[in-house]
Amino acid sequence: MTSRAGHRILNKGRQQAHTPPFNPFFDRMAVPTSFSATGIWRRFACLAALWCWGAGCAVAADGAVRVLTEEYPPYNYTDGGKLTGLSTQVVEAVLKELKLHGEFQSMPWARAYETAHGTPGVLIYSIGRTPERDKLFKWVGVIAPTNYYLFGQPGRAYGIDSLEAAKKYRIATVNEDVGEQFLVAHGFVKGQNLQPSVKYELNYEKLKLGRVDLWIMNELTASYLARQAGDNPARTLARVYRIPELSGEGYYMAFGKQTPDATVERFRQALQHLKRSGGYEQLQRKWQ
Repeated sequence: MTSRAGHRILNKGRQQAHTPPFNPFFDRMAVPTSFSATGIWRRFACLAALWCWGAGCAVAADGAVRVLTEEYPPYNYTDGGKLTGLSTQVVEAVLKELKLHGEFQSMPWARAYETAHGTPGVLIYSIGRTPERDKLFKWVGVIAPTNYYLFGQPGRAYGIDSLEAAKKYRIATVNEDVGEQFLVAHGFVKGQNLQPSVKYELNYEKLKLGRVDLWIMNELTASYLARQAGDNPARTLARVYRIPELSGEGYYMAFGKQTPDATVERFRQALQHLKRSGGYEQLQRKWQ
C-alpha cells in the first residue's frame, strides 16, 4: 500500500517474530521448505538481499529504505496525508537518483533519533550536526539551510549578550531536538530553565501567552509557524540572541553508525550530483 509514488505507508505490525532485530528489511522474507518455483525464487531473493547487506547496500531486496523524520515545517510536515516540505523533497530527489523507494514515517523526534541511531540502514533527515552527535551518526550531507535564535516577545527588554545571560530565563524547547541538546550541553537544565514539549507549534503559543520567556528555534520554522497561526512574525517574534554554533551549515540527512560506509557513500554521491545538476538549488528557491 502506498501513499504516493515511491512512498510506502509503514505497517508497524507486519514484522514477524523471527526477524532479527538488527535487520529491518527482511520482515517479509520467510524462506519456504519446499523446492517449488516460488520457493526457489524466495530463496534466491533472500540470498541476494543477504549479499546486498554484506556489500553495504543496507536496503531491502526491492529497493526500499526506511526514512524517518518529524513534524517540522516547512522542512518536513504532513499535508493531506503525505509528507512534504523542503527537506522531504530533497531526500525524495536523492532516492530518485539512486532508483530507490522510501518508506517515509513521521514520529516524535526523540523516537526517530533513537531508532535511526540504533538501527542499520535507517535514514533520518533534518538533523542538526553537533559535536555531541558527530560520533553517533554517519553524515550524508546538508539538505537545507538553518539559522538559530533565541526568540522573545517584541518590545520586551532582555539584555542577553551571551548564553550564560540567558540562563535566568524560561526557554521553550522540543524534547531531544538539536536546540535542546545544545543548551543542555552548555549547562541549561530541563525542568528548570528549559521547558520541553513535543511539538514546535506549542512552543510558539507558550511564548505568545507568556508561559515562557524565550524560544530556541530555527528562523525559517519560527516564521512559518507564526504565519500558520495567522500572525505576522515581525510583530510577534523578536530575535533576541543568535546562536552561531547551530547556524549557517544547515540540516543533514544521516544514517546510524552501524550502517555500512558503502551505503552512506552512495547517498553522499547522489546528493552531490543533485547539487551539481542544479536540482538542489531549485528546491531551495521554491521554499524560501
